[in-house]
Amino acid sequence: MGEKGKNSFHSNFRIITFTETKIINMLDQLINLVKEHAGDAIVNNPAIPNEKNDDAINETANGIMNSLKGQFSGGNMEAITGLFQGGNIQNNPLVGQITQAVSTQISQNFGLDASAANNVVSSMIPKVMEQFVSKTNDPNDSSFDLNSIVQNLSGSSGTSDALNVIKGFFGIK
Repeated sequence: MGEKGKNSFHSNFRIITFTETKIINMLDQLINLVKEHAGDAIVNNPAIPNEKNDDAINETANGIMNSLKGQFSGGNMEAITGLFQGGNIQNNPLVGQITQAVSTQISQNFGLDASAANNVVSSMIPKVMEQFVSKTNDPNDSSFDLNSIVQNLSGSSGTSDALNVIKGFFGIK
């Protein structure tokens, strides 16, 4: 193999950092949460063909993360911290926004009308978010942690200022 082929191999190879591994694991855990609640909403729903179930589950998990990222990048820290402080998830405005965003994605990507897409996500998203928040706030559950969430939402590991703001809302030092 010539030098050109050797260099192209090395230029396409990238080592995944510990932080990136934690973020990937967190997304996998979020996908698992969606799977736990996808029964009637996705898996047993005739509007979504069985061969598309995994795609719909992944779309839902990605929609949740993208919605949270949008709030974070838009500086809406109050909405994010309000979510993680608990309370009534069903009435949380951020959960409503996430539900609407995921509903739109499901409608567009799976050819469902708006009403059918809303039926898919309207009961599932609040349940998923309730468990997501509960697991994040549980010191005995390491599947989600605040550091990884902030790193994922910010897109970098240099998030000490944002993390300190969020920790301040929770009274964490």
